Amino acid sequence: MPEVTITIGGRDFEVACQDGEEHFLHAAAQMLDTEAQTLLSQIGRMPESRMLLMAGLLLADKAAGADDRVKAMEKQVGSLTAQLEEAREAAMTPREVEVARIPEEVTDTLSELAARAEALADAVEERVGAA
Repeated sequence: MPEVTITIGGRDFEVACQDGEEHFLHAAAQMLDTEAQTLLSQIGRMPESRMLLMAGLLLADKAAGADDRVKAMEKQVGSLTAQLEEAREAAMTPREVEVARIPEEVTDTLSELAARAEALADAVEERVGAA
């Protein structure tokens, strides 16, 4: 197990970690150091245990907020996924289409008008042909 030196709040700590995990330990230590530096700049010098406790609590608060946001987003994604599925099903479901139906009386009237127009056209052709 490698021993790694990390610096938090201007203080060095020797910490052991698994092989290959050094990068993650340094990243976590950097996050904790950022919080500790913020505390030290606001409050000033404080005991090591209090500094680590407060910095840890600040990070835990941020992690809880991020967790809440992740849960809200997962809920929103679930809702949007359900809406998408409903829309897909609706798009795949055949729908009845209403077609306008022309009343029989209108059809009969139009047929009668067409017959009259043809009769008139025939009469005009006979007169033109006779002349």
